[in-house]
Amino acid sequence: MTESAREGIDITRIFDAPRELVFEAWTTPEHFAVWYGGDAEVPLDRVSMDVRPGGTWRLVIVVPGTEMPFHGVYREVVAPERLVFTLKDATAPDDIEGEIVTVTFTDRGDKTTEMVFQQRGGNLTAEQYAAAEDGWEAFFDALVNRLATI
Repeated sequence: MTESAREGIDITRIFDAPRELVFEAWTTPEHFAVWYGGDAEVPLDRVSMDVRPGGTWRLVIVVPGTEMPFHGVYREVVAPERLVFTLKDATAPDDIEGEIVTVTFTDRGDKTTEMVFQQRGGNLTAEQYAAAEDGWEAFFDALVNRLATI
């Protein structure tokens, strides 16, 4: 597979937290706002989450000089095992569904969780996928820190 044929992101992480807690960090605005965006600010009053199939989510990442809104629709919610949702930013055309994010959470025992993250859709260039992967990695580093405090 060449870099130009890249059509998504695959990341696997192990967290030192029970599966239920990792799932909660993905599905509770108070937790999600802390880690989504990495070091950037996500004001809690700019986060909404209706975590059910067909429910919507949206948030705004604030960095100096700009705001970056993101939104999507939950397709599948199986607590605490799996989330599937769409992801769009302000630059995405209205007539596309956006990227599809699938996150699975596996209990590894000893209060650790394996998270397998996939983003697909083919809506981004190879360079945009690479930048988005770097962003997700930073978000997941922030998630590690958040899980240590809840």
